[in-house]
Amino acid sequence: MTHAIRFHKTGGPEVLVWEEVKLGKPGPGEARIRHTAVGLNFVDIYNRAGVYPVPLPSGLGSEGAGVVEEVGPGVTDLKPGDRIAYGSSPLGAYAEERLIPADRLIKLPDGIDDKTAAAMMLKGLTTQYLIRQTYRIKAGETILLHAAAGGVGLILGQWAKHLGVTVIGTVGSDEKAKLAQAHGCAHTINYAREDFVKRVDELTGGKKVPVVYDSVGKDTFMKSLDCLAPLGYLVLFGASSGNVEPLNLGLLAQKGSLYVTRPTLNTYGAKRENLVAMAKELFEVVQSGAVKIEVNQTYPLKDAAKAHADLAARKTTGSTVLLV
Repeated sequence: MTHAIRFHKTGGPEVLVWEEVKLGKPGPGEARIRHTAVGLNFVDIYNRAGVYPVPLPSGLGSEGAGVVEEVGPGVTDLKPGDRIAYGSSPLGAYAEERLIPADRLIKLPDGIDDKTAAAMMLKGLTTQYLIRQTYRIKAGETILLHAAAGGVGLILGQWAKHLGVTVIGTVGSDEKAKLAQAHGCAHTINYAREDFVKRVDELTGGKKVPVVYDSVGKDTFMKSLDCLAPLGYLVLFGASSGNVEPLNLGLLAQKGSLYVTRPTLNTYGAKRENLVAMAKELFEVVQSGAVKIEVNQTYPLKDAAKAHADLAARKTTGSTVLLV
């Protein structure tokens, strides 16, 4: 028997329970893996709270790192003992061991340790599709990034700077502003006391920006539209402040023929070959030193409820890892 964090009803952190689970042999196309580290992400809170409903009872988490214990029939590119990580999988990462579709697993290069991998796969792969695929940022551009001191924000800021892009980042405190600036942001805006639309206009000389990366949602969405240059992209990839209200699409015409998209990693990484290519680019930029992954908090896996409470209260910065 092995243990996992599961929940039988939706609600606050208190619904998470540490319980024994029984695992069988891996089936066709599956692998049995033993986790060493598991990544914590805001989407885990959405699942637990019922914002993104899942069939109950359920496991939780879609990002982790560890070792292959056994592979099922038809799995040819992995073997027991391989170090692996993943950031795009069915729920169930909050576990000592699990069965997982083998095509979701990426072999880890020697230069990346398990804790770093668990912290970077979902957020790093998300950053890859955001800035290399959804809207491919180009040297010389100035972009707006909300939640610049969050997990994705710290990776995106560094990667964008590496590509020659000027990043304006919004944050909620002076402490987070310093963190964002240390991770690639050329300018920071403390939205607790500054109007970010006005500041973006000032910083860009009235030109505004070609793209806004927004994981905050309800509190920032409408004002984000006002930061965009004509034909600009609002890339909404989260909703930490709540879901965006229904939008009158006529506003997109009035504000400059704007684009709005709601991309997900599961879509961009659906095909195995795409997922492998995305991970390769992520590993390269991390191993080069251009993007540093900093795990700022760790918790024992069985204390996942405490980690959730701290993340929701915005007490965390950067990446948080649950250790197995």
